[in-house]
Order: sequence, then structure tokens, then C-alpha cells
Amino acid sequence: MFYAILAAALVVLDQIVKYLVRAVIPLGGNVPFIPYLLDLTYVQNTGAAFSMLRSHTWLLTLTSTMVVLAMCALIVKGFFKNRLGLFSAALVLAGGMGNLIDRVVFGFVTDMFQTTFMEFAVFNVADCCITVGVPLLFLYVWFYVGKDGKKDAEAPQENGAENRAEHETDGEPQ
Repeated sequence: MFYAILAAALVVLDQIVKYLVRAVIPLGGNVPFIPYLLDLTYVQNTGAAFSMLRSHTWLLTLTSTMVVLAMCALIVKGFFKNRLGLFSAALVLAGGMGNLIDRVVFGFVTDMFQTTFMEFAVFNVADCCITVGVPLLFLYVWFYVGKDGKKDAEAPQENGAENRAEHETDGEPQ
């Protein structure tokens, strides 16, 4: 339940920040945010990261929808067994949902965070969630998926071997 609340809170935060940027900063406008680190710059991005696939918004909308549905299905089916898995799923779900809402409602994603110390793509809260969540999801899959099943599968064999050894010491064959 905590992770569902976290995902929902991140989507709300993403949408509030995007709303405020659209309401206060003119398109293409720039406001200092964190000196020497970040400015708020209102950009409408019809593409993906670094404006890739700019003319294929429908494909990005479909992809975002599939990611959100897949994450929901995996969460409901109990695929994620520990905090790392649930946390990464919440981040990916929140990021996907935040940008999907923009694509469906506006036809573009509102981006606003622009680094001032280096040339980089303008991004938003949802992008941050995805950027952190996806690598964590890969780590979860790498370190945990399939590991519990192997331990569970080996445990009965070990117990069976112990039981045979106990019975053999009684002198009675099984």
C-alpha cells in the first residue's frame, strides 16, 4: 500500500509542477531555480528523451500505455517480492503515468528542469522517476528474480536427503 501511495504522490507532484510551469512561465521562458545547477525552462516535448521520435507522439503514447499497464499487471500479480522491486515499480509506474497524462491531455509532455552547468535535455519529475526507476528495476531483476524459486526448489530435496539419512541410521530401509 505504501508503494501505491508513493506512486500516486509522485504523479500528483509531477502534474502540479507541470501545471505551475505552464501557468507561470511563458513557452520557452526561463526562470533561475537552483543557482549554477538548474533553471526552470518551459518546453513542450512531443518526443521522448532528447526529443527523439518527435513526430511519433502516437507511438510514444502507445508505449507509455503499455508500460503503465505492464507495471500494474506485474504489481497486482505479486511479481515484486521485496522493497527494491516495489520501489522501482512505483517509480517506473509514476513516471510512465505522469508523462502519459500529458501526452493524452495535451499532445506533448511539459518539461522544465534545465541544467545550467552542462548541456543536457530539459526534463521533468516523471523523467526523474523513470531515470531512477528503470536501472533499479534492472538491478532487482538481476539480483532477485528467480533466486527465491531456486532456494525453494532446493529445500525439499535437502529435507528429503536428511530424512533418508535419519531413517538409514535407524537400520530400517525405506
